[in-house]
Amino acid sequence: MARLELNSTDQMAGGAGATSDVLYELGVMYAVGRDVKQNLIEAHKWFNIAAFRGSESAARYRRELAFEMSMSDIAAAQREAREWISLH
Repeated sequence: MARLELNSTDQMAGGAGATSDVLYELGVMYAVGRDVKQNLIEAHKWFNIAAFRGSESAARYRRELAFEMSMSDIAAAQREAREWISLH
């Protein structure tokens, strides 16, 4: 299976209409490197957005993931999540 480009993950997210389940799955994809290169910042970002949309599982995984990340990486993920939310 081909690796997804960042633009296609944004398309998968579906913008304002994205469900927390879809956003959670994007977090999982990036956390484990399924169909994309593993990227903990992106994983945290998508878990954060999914949690914002009501996913308790995403909130739990975001907390667990944070233990593996530096403070600057967490800050970057939070900035990206806020930016995505403000655009969608």
